[in-house]
Amino acid sequence: MNKTITEGALTFTFAVGAEADKYDDWSFYRNQFQQGCSVDNKAVDLLCEFDRNAWLIEVKDYRLHARTKAVDLADEVAIKVRDTLAGLVAASVGANDPHERAFARRMVRAQRMRVVCHIEQPAKSSRLRPRVIEPDKLRLKLRTLLKAIDAHPTVIDKNRKDASLPWQVT
Repeated sequence: MNKTITEGALTFTFAVGAEADKYDDWSFYRNQFQQGCSVDNKAVDLLCEFDRNAWLIEVKDYRLHARTKAVDLADEVAIKVRDTLAGLVAASVGANDPHERAFARRMVRAQRMRVVCHIEQPAKSSRLRPRVIEPDKLRLKLRTLLKAIDAHPTVIDKNRKDASLPWQVT
C-alpha cells in the first residue's frame, strides 16, 4: 500500500515498500529533542527510507507567499539537515516510541543519505511575485554545504519528474 503524506498544499505519495514520516510530528522531536542542547533544533519536513537509502526532504512552497526569511535558503536547508541527522542518531537510541526508534535506526544505518529540497514557485514570474530562487544555483550551494552527507543533493518541483525518487508529488 502506498503511503501518502500531505505537507501544506502538496501531497507526497510514496512507493510501495517505502517508509515515510513527518519528522517534526515525531513525539521524540517535539518532546525530547527540539529544545535540547539549549538551542532550538530545526527539522526537515519529511523522512523516507527506501531500498537502504535515507531521504531527508525539505519542502518549500512559495506559490502563495513569497520567501521572507533573511537567511539564505541553502544555509537554512543545511542547518535543518544537520539538526535532523543529530536528532535521528539520538532517536535511534533514546526515542520512547518504538516505531520512531526503529525508523531512526533504519535511517542512520542506511547505505546512502540523500537530501532533497522540493521547492514550488509561482508558475509565472511577475514584478509582484518574481521567481527568486534559481534551482541550479540552490543545488550548487547545497552540494558545497552538504558534500559530506550527499554529494549530489536534489532540487526539484512537482513538474520535474525524477525516476530515482521513491515518491510522486501532486
